[in-house]
Amino acid sequence: MRLSGRPTDGRAALPAHRLNCPECGLLCDIPALGQGQACDCPRCGHGLLRIEHNPFTLPAALAAAALLLLVYLYSTRFISVSMPGVYADLSLPGMIKALVAQEFGLLADVMFLFTFGAPLVFLLLCLYVFCALIRRRPLPGLRTAARTMLRIREWMMVDVFFVSTLVAYIKLSALADVAFGPAFWLMPLMALLLARTVLAVPEHWVYEQIGRLNRRSTPPADGQDAVCCSRCLYFRPQQETLCRVCGSHLFARRPGSLRLSAAFLLAAAILYIPANLLPIMMTSTPLAYDASTIISGIILMWQSDPFVAAVIFSASIVVPTLKILMMTVLIFSVRVGLPAPAPAMSRLYRFTESVGRWSMIDIFVIIILMSAFATPMVRVTAGPAALYFCAVVLLTMLSAHFFDPRLLWDKSSETVTSHEQP
Repeated sequence: MRLSGRPTDGRAALPAHRLNCPECGLLCDIPALGQGQACDCPRCGHGLLRIEHNPFTLPAALAAAALLLLVYLYSTRFISVSMPGVYADLSLPGMIKALVAQEFGLLADVMFLFTFGAPLVFLLLCLYVFCALIRRRPLPGLRTAARTMLRIREWMMVDVFFVSTLVAYIKLSALADVAFGPAFWLMPLMALLLARTVLAVPEHWVYEQIGRLNRRSTPPADGQDAVCCSRCLYFRPQQETLCRVCGSHLFARRPGSLRLSAAFLLAAAILYIPANLLPIMMTSTPLAYDASTIISGIILMWQSDPFVAAVIFSASIVVPTLKILMMTVLIFSVRVGLPAPAPAMSRLYRFTESVGRWSMIDIFVIIILMSAFATPMVRVTAGPAALYFCAVVLLTMLSAHFFDPRLLWDKSSETVTSHEQP
């Protein structure tokens, strides 16, 4: 068990206990931990637990700062675009309104949910949960609020939208004068605050503190009749359907993990075909009309700016293709055997899970261009491939989400056992 930090006393401390690693399933002995300490799984390296030096006030302070900044970002100018016959002074809500006005409600929903809705809900719930912990008051629905807060973390994409704006800027600057507003310059700070807030909210520790508020003993001793919850990491009696610590479904391994993961992956692979063949963006002026696919757009961009073309190629072609291939390898590995050692396969899963959302760069670039050029002189609209591609990104993320990485280690153990038998 690898530890870091120096223990300190306080109500934030956790007693020594045992848990199963949620990534490899190893039964780990966790020593008593205090503020400023962390521990990792000795087998797969997954971070099991991390307690901040100021575990109660820091998340609340970060969430409050991020919430104020989020409100400001959505109330001020983001970017201005001007050229002969075209002027657009864009805010983030203005972009969403422009998408709705052009009858692209699905893209408007995607932008709203990932850049505003998910961060807003996460930050509000974070304040609710940690204010209760600071004041030591068991507020109504505290466990449900914590569960929702912790599950929504992976769907925040403010950082992806900021990178998309940089890519769109290079495209826009070749055609028009572009000026950034305060919202643009503050967006990277917003992304950093969100990332730091997520890091300051350790799931296992949060549920322990909520259990103490509710005066409920948290984990029973592990044994043959106990199952370690994959969310809160506390052992619960096997007869429980829902974990009484966090309210999640209780299981040793996610039921139907391979079927769900494979179903989402197959749907993504099928939709990836029209996403590449159909036009993803259409540009019209009084003198010309152009409908470009992902590939043709990359080829055209390569002639003027190879760097941007490489970024779009990576986000639109390399990442989705690799993610589909890597998830296919992971799923078949559980069925037929691991082609590499379990630690390497586990790292492959982590990489696959982390990079998927960056494919949304192409969708966000189209959204920005549609908002900037929505006049009779120049109009950019999303083609049918944009919706297919957006679905591919979300489906591959769901495929990785429902895949249980512990199955890789189970398969590795089965292989070792079969080889040891005479």
